[in-house]
Amino acid sequence: MDLALVWFILIAVLWTGYLVLEGFDFGVGMLMPIVGKTNRGRRVALNTIGPVWDGNEVWLLTAGGATFAAFPEWYATLFSGFYLPLLLILLALIVRAVAIEYRGKINDESWRNRWDWVIIISAWVPSILWGVAFANLVRGVPLDADHQFIGNFFTLLNPFALLGGVVTLVLFLSHGAIFLSLKTGGVIRERSEAVARRMSLAAIVVAGVWAVWAQLAYSRNTWTWAAVALAAVALVAAWGSTLKGRFGWAFTANAVAIVGAVVLIFGAMYPNVMPASNDVANSLTIDNASSTDYTLMVMTWVAVILTPIVLAYQAWSYWVFRRRLSEHDIPEHNELTFAAKSETSA
Repeated sequence: MDLALVWFILIAVLWTGYLVLEGFDFGVGMLMPIVGKTNRGRRVALNTIGPVWDGNEVWLLTAGGATFAAFPEWYATLFSGFYLPLLLILLALIVRAVAIEYRGKINDESWRNRWDWVIIISAWVPSILWGVAFANLVRGVPLDADHQFIGNFFTLLNPFALLGGVVTLVLFLSHGAIFLSLKTGGVIRERSEAVARRMSLAAIVVAGVWAVWAQLAYSRNTWTWAAVALAAVALVAAWGSTLKGRFGWAFTANAVAIVGAVVLIFGAMYPNVMPASNDVANSLTIDNASSTDYTLMVMTWVAVILTPIVLAYQAWSYWVFRRRLSEHDIPEHNELTFAAKSETSA
């Protein structure tokens, strides 16, 4: 068995889990001022992700750790070359966590409003930058003979990558709106459903243009047309489901579209993990970037043992906090800390 290929696929699976789960977290954060016109409305939106947002970030940590262990050359080049955008994403994730925890510490409207804007902005930043980063992986970046990135920050801001940022932005807005439609009631639900219909349609157009561009210009494999088709069908199904009020199906279809997008991204790169745009001979491949077979074997056994436990726990947490929330569930006075709010939303 080619363990390096196995781990390339597993890392794609980890990124899929992260983008599906954290995608609606970011969407909820960006939509807070739209669906929640008052403090109580914004608290409803925030409480829908309160018990799960930090667990969703585990997928990112695992994807990063798996890349470091399985493909150290890829990790080194990626994190040095994409240093500034990844630093901005990291800072956004840090301040978002602080804002979520600190928002309810003081019963003051101005205090809460400032932290709300921190949450909103820290959701917008990674929603755009993740798309920029992944699009550059598909397109390729300039590497020297030692596989070191020789571009700069502005090298990453090419039209294809910027459109990729718009794609993840729109997808996450759609995903978050659909999630809120499932998890809220009353006026918050009505606003979320309206946003979901608009964003689902926008996602079809923007993601469709980017996916065809990626396949025609940068994909190294023709079979990834299947991933393009899968994502397209799923996005159309998501939009159709929102029009019919079937938001459970819409959420599933949106998740399938994200799966198709990840398959396209990793499939377009294969057999590279980081294509060189200046000279194909300088590309990092699955073979020249991977760890030893022994390292990969140990990682495989650890993953086989621990992954079912993690998945079972996360599924249980979603089941426990499954009911809808509305403004009637939020006390008008007596602001609680976020930890307490998360428990009252169960």
